[in-house]
Amino acid sequence: MKYLAIYRNKSKYPIKTMCGFFGVSRSGYYNYVAKLAKADKDEVIGKLIAKCQNMSKQTYGYRRICIWLQRQGIKINHKAVLRIMNKYGLLSEIRRRKKHRRMSEQNHKYENLLNRDFRADFPNKKWVTDIGGVMK
Repeated sequence: MKYLAIYRNKSKYPIKTMCGFFGVSRSGYYNYVAKLAKADKDEVIGKLIAKCQNMSKQTYGYRRICIWLQRQGIKINHKAVLRIMNKYGLLSEIRRRKKHRRMSEQNHKYENLLNRDFRADFPNKKWVTDIGGVMK
């Protein structure tokens, strides 16, 4: 609260005088100002990340978003992108894996036309193949 009061009144009174009045160090005040500037920058980048996430339907992770931001002309570290995405709740949605299905469980069942009668009256009338062993 003290730092905020100093920040709001910095144009009216000298910072050194206000820091003395409130009993805080000037370095502490300037650290507060630096955090404010960083928060403002995070907010701007957070809005750009939200725009990218809306375009990609929340499928882009922090690596792809970092590449997208760099193509927009913004130089930013991938760790910073991850931090901002965590801060504003912009993480991508994880896709669910599809269940593995065996071929026997699928609906590709064909009727037995040959009924194990592999003899043909003339060539190229019946064609058969072996599909190999079935894995269980």
